[in-house]
Amino acid sequence: MLETPLATTTLPPPPADAPLERVLEFPENRLLIELCGEFDRNIAQIEHLLDVQIVRRGNALAVHGGARDDAAKALETLYKRAESGRSIEPGDIDAVVRLGNSDEGTGARDGDQMEMFQTGDLEIKTRKKTVEPRTKAQQEYVKALFTHELAFGIGPAGTGKTYLAVAVAVNQMINGHVDRIILSRPAVEAGEKLGYLPGDMKDKVDPYMQPLYDALNDFLPGKQLAKLIEEKRIEIAPLAFMRGRTLSNAYVVLDEAQNATGMQMKMFLTRLGQGSRMVITGDRSQVDLPRGVTSGLREAERILEGIKGISFNYFTAKDVVRHPMVAKIIEAYDADDPAARG
Repeated sequence: MLETPLATTTLPPPPADAPLERVLEFPENRLLIELCGEFDRNIAQIEHLLDVQIVRRGNALAVHGGARDDAAKALETLYKRAESGRSIEPGDIDAVVRLGNSDEGTGARDGDQMEMFQTGDLEIKTRKKTVEPRTKAQQEYVKALFTHELAFGIGPAGTGKTYLAVAVAVNQMINGHVDRIILSRPAVEAGEKLGYLPGDMKDKVDPYMQPLYDALNDFLPGKQLAKLIEEKRIEIAPLAFMRGRTLSNAYVVLDEAQNATGMQMKMFLTRLGQGSRMVITGDRSQVDLPRGVTSGLREAERILEGIKGISFNYFTAKDVVRHPMVAKIIEAYDADDPAARG
């Protein structure tokens, strides 16, 4: 029996002012629901970021607007993420949109970035959550944290320098690679005089250390964190308290290193002991040292550049993983004062 061919109809071209659309079909309805998010919040975020309109039609999404191709690329990447069993968070959406719209390099490089975002090969598992680097710079940084005894992470606020370093530190401790974690930062006031603080020494320095406590609370249950601190397996202390110590079998992180003096930086770097790893993070545009005092971070960059076994990883506003507005603020300040970037 011969099959009757399907009839074809030639449709008239759409009017010039008709909205163009890109239609994507997704085979798994369960994954499509996850892609859209609760109350379609993921779709709404993509619409806001790319100024498009996304309409759901059964198991398909129709994308309208000038950036429909970029939105389609983001939707496909996030769907593959859901296929691999990973959740879709607002930060993931922001990251994949920015990776897809990068204006640096070639299209092939952007494709590599998107592929790395999808694979999850660099997941950092902690007691409370699994952390993933979201940009190319973050991925290279995390690789360095796992492979180098001494690593520097340098760039603006919100790029995940300290957060990722603390996540790796927790991962390394719970997997038995180090015995303890030591987190430090200079107790330098950020452009304001706080006066005399009440309480004992811990009470006085804790306000400076709070960002480090915040990061740890993201990765360890409260009771376990309190116990580890009580047992001195996790220490959070000002940079000045590092003098005279040899830090063996430890994962050591120095945060806000731009506010360390040259002598303090040398003192800290020479604390590195057997079986330890050390991470230095800082933002060269936020030096709060007195006028005329050279930042130890800048000095270390100059002196240690080229030494085998030491990695330097740099971030820009494109790597900001906080609210998208933070990246715009940083870019605006850099444009107003180019010296802030150097």
